[in-house]
Amino acid sequence: MRAAMVTSCAITQRLDRLEARGLVTRSPSAKNGSGVDAECTVIDRALPDHLVTEERLLHGLSRADREVLAAALRLLLESLEEPSWWS
Repeated sequence: MRAAMVTSCAITQRLDRLEARGLVTRSPSAKNGSGVDAECTVIDRALPDHLVTEERLLHGLSRADREVLAAALRLLLESLEEPSWWS
């Protein structure tokens, strides 16, 4: 919710729509009695296409360049996950 900057109600509505389309399944959370776990049901179909697209995008980069890019993106994601960013 925090990352998407929306309310829990908005997340529930989105999950309702995704579940209705067969894109996710929900089950009671093992960690939180009032929560639910959502699982993507299309990953097996989507992943092969995603990997082909990823390879096409990165084709011109050497292994070393890919490692530098991955490290930079990791730093970016970590900086966005810091609570101070949201304050």
